[in-house]
Amino acid sequence: MLEFTMPADPALVGSARRFVRATFTGWDSGETAVFDAQLVVSELITNAIRHGGGARSLRLMCSERRLGCAVQDFSGAVPVASTSGFLAEFGRGLPLIEALATAWGWLHPPGGGKLVWAALV
Repeated sequence: MLEFTMPADPALVGSARRFVRATFTGWDSGETAVFDAQLVVSELITNAIRHGGGARSLRLMCSERRLGCAVQDFSGAVPVASTSGFLAEFGRGLPLIEALATAWGWLHPPGGGKLVWAALV
């Protein structure tokens, strides 16, 4: 497991994407899985910044043929997928995560906030 700690700055989403690419490529995860993981991490971090008071950390895990990522934020609010309209500017993050991940969820870790995780094949 590797961890990347970052302040609540939307410009750092790109840094997290590069971290995901470098890490998962180094773990020989496959191009499609790396791309999917980058999209999922982008959405998790954007949601943490927009709705969770900022991202505390990004964790990446690799086990056999499964990749995992988790973002911890400062809010205890439960993530809820919105039903945004076709022309809506926001609201597609969790549906995108649901489409790309084999599983996802959240929990309240010790110390507060929440940890939202996703597993990818």
